[in-house]
Amino acid sequence: MSDDIKAASKLPLIGVGLRHEHYDEALNTPADIDFIEVHAENFFADGGASYQLFNDINQKYAISLHATSLGLGSASQTPLKQINQLNGLIKRCEPILVSDHACFSWADINNKHVHGGDLLPVPFNEESLNLMAANVLRVQRVLGRTILVENLSAYLELPDSIYSESEFLVKLCELTQCKLLIDLNNLVVNATNHALLSGTGEKLNVVEYAKQWLANIPTDIVAEFHLAGCTPVSVNNLMIDDHSCPVSINTWAIYYFALTRFGAVPTLIEWDENLPSWATLLAEANKAKDIAKMIFGNDEDTSFTDILDESEYFLSSSEDYQLEEIEQADDIHCMSHQHA
Repeated sequence: MSDDIKAASKLPLIGVGLRHEHYDEALNTPADIDFIEVHAENFFADGGASYQLFNDINQKYAISLHATSLGLGSASQTPLKQINQLNGLIKRCEPILVSDHACFSWADINNKHVHGGDLLPVPFNEESLNLMAANVLRVQRVLGRTILVENLSAYLELPDSIYSESEFLVKLCELTQCKLLIDLNNLVVNATNHALLSGTGEKLNVVEYAKQWLANIPTDIVAEFHLAGCTPVSVNNLMIDDHSCPVSINTWAIYYFALTRFGAVPTLIEWDENLPSWATLLAEANKAKDIAKMIFGNDEDTSFTDILDESEYFLSSSEDYQLEEIEQADDIHCMSHQHA
């Protein structure tokens, strides 16, 4: 086996989220990427254009199904019909990953089972943990497979929490044997907004906060990373996870650390607003691939400055992390690649 093939076998799968504006190019000029993520609910129809489109995508790419409607933290259970629709998609494409979020979405209001239309946060306590664990176990039982649960970007700090977010998610995995999808940009958003939401005015070092958060996660429960960028904000303004920009330098730095800690974990680039060209989206995926090659491949001479164009960075107002610090951070380089 050649050195190039050996190196490629160590690299994480790298994919992109597929949005409507890119359907034609993705299908007519298939890209050299490892997988495509689609929002599952967009393809629940039993026929019609979306049904055929999903078939076409499945012919060209490996698929990851990312759901947004299960509401795994809801006291009111996800309708079985919703889970069965997701299961129907799974049977059609045999996805490499199936995921949803650590949130609540469903409630019973005026004797009606209502979806909130958003990913709403839950307090990190025993009641929420038991509810979410029961829902995850039910979904996994119906689907007959493990699902991934994603951390949220949250815009308020709920009372009655007794666990940190990372502690809560680890306990969820212990109770259900689910895995984690860690959205690294959500860590950036939450760290940036901490001063406003906590009421303390305490300004966090974004990258150090994320590294500590990740250090609390066992290496064997992480099954995917999401990378995205969002609109930068000035001090005393709330950062919104709008997926409207290239991946920031902060998030790339956290990704480097995450790969060195957790190994070659499948990675997805998300971009939902102010959509770029298909070529630009693929270029972001190639940056992730190049960073992985720095860690797992034979590309020891490449540096962050070779991969990333500093003119493209959006630094959050709460962090001033520089490329030189990434390249000189010995504690990043010395982390084990092994899974516990």
